[in-house]
Amino acid sequence: MADEEDALRTSGFLTEEQARELFADMNEVILAGEEIRRLRNEMITLFAGLGRPRERIARLTGMSRPPVSKQGAKARPDGPASPPDITLDQHDAPWLEGRLRGLAEGISASLHDSAHCTRLTDPLGRSRKRFTPQNVDALRRLVEKDLMERRTELPGSHRSAYDAISRGLDVPAKAAATDAAGTGSAPVRRALARRIQRDRLGGEN
Repeated sequence: MADEEDALRTSGFLTEEQARELFADMNEVILAGEEIRRLRNEMITLFAGLGRPRERIARLTGMSRPPVSKQGAKARPDGPASPPDITLDQHDAPWLEGRLRGLAEGISASLHDSAHCTRLTDPLGRSRKRFTPQNVDALRRLVEKDLMERRTELPGSHRSAYDAISRGLDVPAKAAATDAAGTGSAPVRRALARRIQRDRLGGEN
């Protein structure tokens, strides 16, 4: 085995360790793509359950009608007759994590990608990193650093949003879980909260 490794190394080709890292990177991208695909399917099911026409959903997603109809068939027939009242002020952890991501993206855009939090917003958005407690804490620290060091360049709405998000994330999970609105899985709620937070920041700037 050592002779094979030496031969590969001297040949200029990849060693087994280099190949392992290469495939690990590929597998990470593939897994991220699968997670995004699942999120898209869940969103299609949610919109179908709200009574959105399949043709309209297909246009929104850029997909053809057959796969949209197949996914939409999974929607519960007794789903809500009208869209739920989605408000920014909700307190379950996935919702707050989505808001945090949306806020971080808003800060990154305001600072033209020179923000500290930029290093985490893209990997989280592409599912290259997951919303683990460690990554959420890291994003919070980076957002706090941007708000402190670049406060003169950021609207006050960014600080206010962070204060509300931070207070919510500090609430014990059991207490916060009672506030969940039930509009889908954790990834769906993060996606909805992120979009609403971004729109709210844009409207207040």
